[in-house]
Amino acid sequence: MSEARSLKSIKRDVQSNIGEKVTLKVNRGRRRNITHKGVIDEIYPSVFTVIVEDDLNNVQTLSYTYSDILISSIELILCKNNEKI
Repeated sequence: MSEARSLKSIKRDVQSNIGEKVTLKVNRGRRRNITHKGVIDEIYPSVFTVIVEDDLNNVQTLSYTYSDILISSIELILCKNNEKI
């Protein structure tokens, strides 16, 4: 059984990994999943940003809420040790 997580612990985990490379898996519903590789850029009280680069070297800044991680809409995986945030 998985451990219950709180928004506070998720925010702390994201904050401790600012500047780290991550794999971002986004669940868009109905079997539509998008995977990006990027770097955690900034954190704010309600959201955090990730800078991602696509196949054509276009850079985007994507923002997500901490509750997106809590409800499993997105999944952040650290590239250095494949640890899930």
